[in-house]
Amino acid sequence: MNECYYDKRMDFFYNKTNAHTVDEWTGTQLIVVLCFGTFFCLFIFISNSLVIAAVVKNKRFHFPFYYLLANLAAADFFAGIAYVFLMFNTGPVSKTLTVNRWFLRQGLLDTSLTASLVNLLVIAVERHMSIMRMKIHSNLTKKRVTFLIMSIWAIAIFMGAVPTLGWNCLCDITACSSLAPIYSRSYLVFWSVLNLVVFFIMVVVYIRIYMYVQRKTNVLSSHTSGSISRRRTPVKLMKTVMTLLGAFVVCWTPGLVVLLLDGLNCTYCGIQNVKRWFLLLALLNSVMNPIIYSYKDDEMWSTMKRMICCSSEDKSQDRRSSRIPSTVLCRSTDTSGHYIEDGIIQGTICGKGDLGEKGSS
Repeated sequence: MNECYYDKRMDFFYNKTNAHTVDEWTGTQLIVVLCFGTFFCLFIFISNSLVIAAVVKNKRFHFPFYYLLANLAAADFFAGIAYVFLMFNTGPVSKTLTVNRWFLRQGLLDTSLTASLVNLLVIAVERHMSIMRMKIHSNLTKKRVTFLIMSIWAIAIFMGAVPTLGWNCLCDITACSSLAPIYSRSYLVFWSVLNLVVFFIMVVVYIRIYMYVQRKTNVLSSHTSGSISRRRTPVKLMKTVMTLLGAFVVCWTPGLVVLLLDGLNCTYCGIQNVKRWFLLLALLNSVMNPIIYSYKDDEMWSTMKRMICCSSEDKSQDRRSSRIPSTVLCRSTDTSGHYIEDGIIQGTICGKGDLGEKGSS
């Protein structure tokens, strides 16, 4: 029977697996890392809070897609909390951690990744249901969206707790990985492959939806005289979502590949030299998402700007802006959403104002 080491500190496992805790993270390098990490985390907290507040405040965002987008911002906010906890429990401090504290550190990161990943997957399904039925918005009720959001976090918390629940190497030191000294190599292989497969599936789904919307919009626009901005509304929505997905895949894939190599026990891959840079790249994803929201949607940006300035627009400007639709919404008050053909053909649905140069990009 194998001996278990639940009462050992992390220095025992780092020494057993010959893992490095980056003792050189002292002096100037440590200060630079902490300064950049602190700045990014503050930006993550403030910007994602603004995104969530904008969705709550602006009634034009009271649709399933935007509720899920707000939940993605909440996942990024949670990622900021995980990175703050990591900053104060990494480097030389890692060796002094208890097993439970180290599980908490890694569990927070795994939970934030899973929450973002599953949220993007749900958005992909929601977009597929809507667009393939030629609707801009899905028929999901608020109760169903609430259930989906709760399910997303339940799955994320469970996946973050899997190693703590038993899939670890505390009772089998020979199976321990190098990057995560108390994680089993088999778990790292499972975790990284699962996420990479989901990445691939989402990319295929989004490309299929985008190509369908682009083709359908081009066909319909040749038979209508509506403005270019109205005809391209579905395409703009897909561009926003695909930009989010692209940023997520680019920022997280290198780290997952490194974990996969560690799980496969690749001793010649030099993974210890790149792990911290790929972690910073993953952190950058939570910084980029709020920027993407505001850049791709004029209505989102104007709502956030008003909250930042802590002052409301004067009544005349409010009346004028109320006639300008969001770059993404182009809708009526019916929560079931209009058909895309109707949204393109009927000029009264989207108003007569142009959506702006930025929204058409």
